[in-house]
Amino acid sequence: MSTSSDSIPGNTEVRRRAVERRPNMELLAGNGGRGGIGKPNRPQWVIFCKNLVLLIVIAVLVEMICKLALKSADSSGGSSAVVRDFERRLVNVESFVQTMATCMQHRANVVDRKFEDLKNEIEEKVAEVNHGFEELDSKSKMLEKKLGELGSVEFLRKEDLDEFRLIARDVVENELQRFGADGVGRVDYALSAGGGMVVRHSEPFIFGKGRRWFQKISLTRVYKDSEKMLKPSFGESGECFPLKGDSGFVEIRLRTTIIPEAVTLEHVDKAVAYDRSSAPRNCRVYGWHEGLQSVETVKIFLLAEFTYDLEKSNVQTFNVLDLVGSALVNTVRLHVESNHGNPFHTCIYRLRVHGHEPIFNNGDMYF
Repeated sequence: MSTSSDSIPGNTEVRRRAVERRPNMELLAGNGGRGGIGKPNRPQWVIFCKNLVLLIVIAVLVEMICKLALKSADSSGGSSAVVRDFERRLVNVESFVQTMATCMQHRANVVDRKFEDLKNEIEEKVAEVNHGFEELDSKSKMLEKKLGELGSVEFLRKEDLDEFRLIARDVVENELQRFGADGVGRVDYALSAGGGMVVRHSEPFIFGKGRRWFQKISLTRVYKDSEKMLKPSFGESGECFPLKGDSGFVEIRLRTTIIPEAVTLEHVDKAVAYDRSSAPRNCRVYGWHEGLQSVETVKIFLLAEFTYDLEKSNVQTFNVLDLVGSALVNTVRLHVESNHGNPFHTCIYRLRVHGHEPIFNNGDMYF
């Protein structure tokens, strides 16, 4: 029985302490867990410290008064010197007490201000978190709405899908036909298999000893490997006609007389090239017709002037200048003024000449 009666006050004390702590715990739970913080009472330790200091001061004063009273009782009737000394000490004690009280009050005020700042900062953080939760909730609802709308949309109908397949098939077939038509889809009148040939060139770059030069030079003093630049290289590195130095020229007789429209210069693709510094850079293409006039009166046309860019496709086509008009040519000259930095040789993988043949009817020529 005594055990149960002792436990009741203990439970009452636990409840009382829980109730005293509840205001502090509700700092983050005010306004439904999302609002501000209730203003707490002054901290208990501050009040305790003040009371303790006052008690110590009172005890010191009582002890001093008792000692003075005993001394005065022992002396015969006391003396004015003792009274003055007592007053002086009393003034010192009062001054000390006032100083200590002022210091304690100042420190208590500083602690209160810091606590107030901390409380305000916590309130701001809680407000930011609550605002973030509200935004997240709003975005979540919007996302659910968008997903619902997206689920109800029909992306492609069967008819649209069939039409897309037909377009893709046409694009693939056109690209295959263009690739089968020599890659550019235009007639090449310089192709060696069609009758084009190299008739003159600058000094070639020879690999190996000098006797190979005599083995590969024909009776027309044209290097036999020069016809490589008039054949498809099929992207194979090294299948080119190399000229000595960083510049040079090659003259080509076309398969027939044409009205030129464009020229195409090809180099090895960067994906398989060992070194592309030997690629032509600044080039000019001239054209004329041999046989219609004497050698002294042959009119030479500047067909094209261009720069071969290594950052673009390895097959680059350049249109003939408008000033050429309907000029007839059967011979062209590729003049390489510079390459991309190789001082020893310049490689020409393939040169193509595009145009159309004039039409003759009853002796009259039509363009």
